[in-house]
Amino acid sequence: MNEETLRDILQAFRDGKLELAATVERLRTLPFEDLGFARVDHHRALRRGFPEVVFGEGKSPEQITSVMRALLAQGAPVLVTRVDAAKAGAVTKEIPAATYHEVARALTVRPQEVPRRGRGTVMVVAAGTSDIPVAEEAVITAEMMGSRVERLYDVGVAGLHRLLDYLQELRQAHVFVIVAGLEGALPSVIGGLVDRPIVAVPTSVGYGASFNGLAALLAMLNSCAPGVAVVNIDNGFGAGYIASLINQC
Repeated sequence: MNEETLRDILQAFRDGKLELAATVERLRTLPFEDLGFARVDHHRALRRGFPEVVFGEGKSPEQITSVMRALLAQGAPVLVTRVDAAKAGAVTKEIPAATYHEVARALTVRPQEVPRRGRGTVMVVAAGTSDIPVAEEAVITAEMMGSRVERLYDVGVAGLHRLLDYLQELRQAHVFVIVAGLEGALPSVIGGLVDRPIVAVPTSVGYGASFNGLAALLAMLNSCAPGVAVVNIDNGFGAGYIASLINQC
């Protein structure tokens, strides 16, 4: 969006040539910013409730930095996912305000404090310690979107008593992100204990016959517990995003 276009739209509304609903619709579809290698959508938050998120894998530190600066110039909070430590080090030298979340492999910048949004708590549950990186990606995403988040890690079905010890806490959550690899059974177990929506995340953790998360994915898709929705393998970001939207409904 440039100033001239914005002035034209607002002037038309002021003059009565454009109704309020039409004005809002025009603002939803205003142009992006062309950086040459990327077209940054500055109106994503207006349409989707949160600014454009940058996928860092496959991008150079220079590209990531350029997109972040474009977003920050609009006063938007910034989330960059799938960033390794080397890239993060290069980016934070250029943007000192950026925080690197090493376990989640994510970069964040909050120009202002993110306002708390949502009806309750998003509880992120990880079956095993090896699932924590994907779980933390979900945590960072949900927190950046304004959700209150609680963690419950290493409570997989191989030691079910660990999970049952937190049954009261489980029943107080508003929506769940449940992360598990290997056979991916944990979402079904929790789905049989609570009356809240569950976003299940299969991870690529496991031995050969887990097929890099395919076994867990199929198990979650075939869950006998109602109310379980499934995202793609290792997609903590997608799960945290969906859970936050549910929490805001």
